[in-house]
Amino acid sequence: MPRVLIVDDEPDILLMLRVNLEADGYTTALAADGESALERIGEETFDLVLLDVMMPVMDGWGVLDRLADESEAPLVIVVSAKSSRRDMARALEMGAVAYVTKPFSPVDLSAVVARVLAASPTELAAERETTLTRIRQEG
Repeated sequence: MPRVLIVDDEPDILLMLRVNLEADGYTTALAADGESALERIGEETFDLVLLDVMMPVMDGWGVLDRLADESEAPLVIVVSAKSSRRDMARALEMGAVAYVTKPFSPVDLSAVVARVLAASPTELAAERETTLTRIRQEG
């Protein structure tokens, strides 16, 4: 059963994501800021992190930066209200495998989570590059 760490400073988002992901069969853990997320990642093994960008203590950019140095870092899907092409490209360039903007449909997010967890590292890298190319061409 895949383990997902949900990182967001909004309690309602944490609860909604936890309920939906557990209904899909995932085991979840929660963190309300980037520093707490990194502590959890250091202590436990996660297959995937759903990461907000705008948080107190340490933001999502700081988490992505720190995870870039880890050889066994979990996959990261950024889930953020920041919807500019620049932010999407930055997250993907920093190692995120997907970017979902808030507000989002829980069904759509579940589909992204399932797709990411089922994909091989080669498929994820190719998808990231395709998305980055598209973002750069649009921008």
